[in-house]
Amino acid sequence: MVQSEMRRQAKAVNFGLAYGQGAFGLAETLGVPRGEAAKIIERYFIRFANVKDYMLETVEQAKKNGYVETVFGRRRYLPELQSKNGAIKKFGERAAINAPIQGTASDLIKKAMIDIDHCLRGQTGVRLILQVHDELIFEVEKAALSAALLEQIKTTMESVAEFKVPLGVNIGHGPNWSEAH
Repeated sequence: MVQSEMRRQAKAVNFGLAYGQGAFGLAETLGVPRGEAAKIIERYFIRFANVKDYMLETVEQAKKNGYVETVFGRRRYLPELQSKNGAIKKFGERAAINAPIQGTASDLIKKAMIDIDHCLRGQTGVRLILQVHDELIFEVEKAALSAALLEQIKTTMESVAEFKVPLGVNIGHGPNWSEAH
C-alpha cells in the first residue's frame, strides 16, 4: 500500500525532474544524502526511460522551433535557449521541459471552469469562487449540496479532454477549504 510519505517522495521526484532539479536539489527536498538522490534519479530514468526521451526530445524541438506547445497548441517562446550565458540557457531548457506539462494542466483547469460554468448555469446555491493550481473551490449552500451535484462537477471536470490515461478528479467538501481536503 502506498503511504502518504511514499506519495510525497514520489511527487518530489516527479516534479523535481520536470523542473530540472538535479541530485543536489532532490537531496535537499527529500532530506537524503546527495549520492542517494543521484541513485534515485538514475533508477527513475531506468524505470521510466520514456520520460528521459521526452525531456531530451522536447529540448531539441524547442531549440529548433524556438518554442514549446501545450497539448492544446498554446505556445511558450523560449529566447533563453539562444543565450550565450549557460545559466540562462539551462533555465530555458528547464522551461522547455516544464511548460508543456504545466501549460497543459493550466489549459485543462480553465477548460473545466468553462464547462462547469455551462453545466451549473441556472442552478442556485452553487458558485465557483476560486481556482488554486489544479483545484476549483465552490461555495455551496447546504440545501444545494448533494451527491448528484458532486458527481456532476466530477464528471464535467474529468471529461474536459480525452487522453490515453483518463483524467481523475477527487472531490471533497467541508465548512472551509482546509477541512474539504
